[in-house]
Formats: sequence, C-alpha cells, structure tokens
Amino acid sequence: MALKDILVHIDDTTACQKRLEAAIHLSKAYEAHLIGLYVLRPLMLPPGAISKMGTELIAAEQESARVRAGEAEQIFKAATERAGVASEWRWIEGSALVSILSFHARCVDLIVGGQRDEDDPHSLGGIMDNVALESSRPVLVVPYIGASRPIGENVLVAWNASREAARAVNDSLPLLKRAKKVDVITINTHVGDLSDDEIPSADICLHLARHGVNAEAHQTAAGDIEVGDILLSRAADWRTDLIVMGAYGHSRLREIVLGGATKHLLKYMTVPVLMSH
Repeated sequence: MALKDILVHIDDTTACQKRLEAAIHLSKAYEAHLIGLYVLRPLMLPPGAISKMGTELIAAEQESARVRAGEAEQIFKAATERAGVASEWRWIEGSALVSILSFHARCVDLIVGGQRDEDDPHSLGGIMDNVALESSRPVLVVPYIGASRPIGENVLVAWNASREAARAVNDSLPLLKRAKKVDVITINTHVGDLSDDEIPSADICLHLARHGVNAEAHQTAAGDIEVGDILLSRAADWRTDLIVMGAYGHSRLREIVLGGATKHLLKYMTVPVLMSH
C-alpha cells in the first residue's frame, strides 16, 4: 500500500498556499501524482438582488471569480513544476462543494484540505469533515497557520478501538511506515475504565509492529478535560507533526449537539490531522 495520487483542494483563502506546500511535500516524498481541484461556485444572491445589482455588475463579479481561478491555476502549476511533481489541474463549476470534492476524492489515496480560518471571508466551515464522511477516503486537514515541521516524522495516533479509528490507522499506514516515531494513545473518559495491567492500545501497536511500525502505547484518563485538549497537549509535548484519528466516533447528530474530539480538533488544531470515517 502506498500513496500514488493525492488531491488538494485549492481555493481563494490566504492559507491555501501553505496547504499546497504540504501537499507538494507529500507528493514529492511518495512520488505521488498531485491533483489540484478548484471549485468555482456560482454567485449566491438573495431573491430580488439581481434587479438591484444589475446584470452587468453580476457579470463582472463572475468574471472576477474566473480570473481568481486562473491565477490559482498558474500558482499551482508553477509550484508543482518547481518541485518536480507530476500534477494535473481540475477546474469545476458548481455549488455543491462537499459533493464535488467527495466525488473526485474517491479515486485518489488521500485528499488534502484546510482548516477553517474564521478571520478569512473565503474560508468555509464544515467542509473537510463532511468530505471525510462522504468520500470514504482519508482526509488530511492542514491548519491555516500551516505545518511547522515536515508531516509524518512524529505521529500521534488517537486509538479507541472504534471502526473509525481502525480505518484511520489502516489509511495512514503509508505514513506510519516512514515515521521516525509513532505514539498511540488511548484516552479513557472514566478512570474506572482503566485496569492496572491493561494497555488498551497494546493490540493495535502489535498489529503495527507486524507492518514494520515501531509504535509506543500510552494510556491516560480524561476526567473533566476535553479529549481534544489532551491530544493537542500530548502533540505539543511529543513534538508531533501529525495526528491520526477516526472522524465522528458517535452518531453525527450526537457529535453536532455535544461537540466531540473531531469537532474540537478541527477548530483548535495546531498540527495537521489525518482523519477517516
């Protein structure tokens, strides 16, 4: 199993350049084909706005959007050419952003997207987590601040023995096999869940060892602390450059109502997160 093709979501956000750099780094490291996908969304106007704005103004806005798409294409092609990465550019028009990204993601090994930046008007929320749910492909979310270190050297795996966590571990095997250090952590939300002689992540570490991955098992109790906060704290302590986790371990409705580790990490992430569902 290897990374042969990677899809990166290109948009008009300020952070897109850092996301592209991360995708190019991975593509070069794994000699993978890199696909840049730009979705040109139609101008969304409330009822009655067309008559007020005028058709000429609307046409000018649409033309401006096409110009930005053309500029994004030039940046993508120049960056991949400099890096010596095999690449292709896809420019799709449509309003269903998640569906378009998910459709194209199903024919690649990994999709790279970005974290929402609430200070950037072009940055949208609820995109990459929904792509993870709909595409059946691993999604690498890059923080809007970028990746401070090369991705995949020191990896933290969040393990709770769920279907989603197992999927994430399997999807991340190409990265785990190349990592210098892999820490697998199980966070028990109740202290009583822990026994003196039990390490919940030991079995998955043994499985990884059979794949040539030298992983160290850890366990901790969450208590009243958010699971996401514990993961981010350990990531800082261990100089982690990638967190691997299952997306939405509970029902999606419960995650929306209660939050959960997935939502927390996507909001406060400091390092890239690879998630699968």
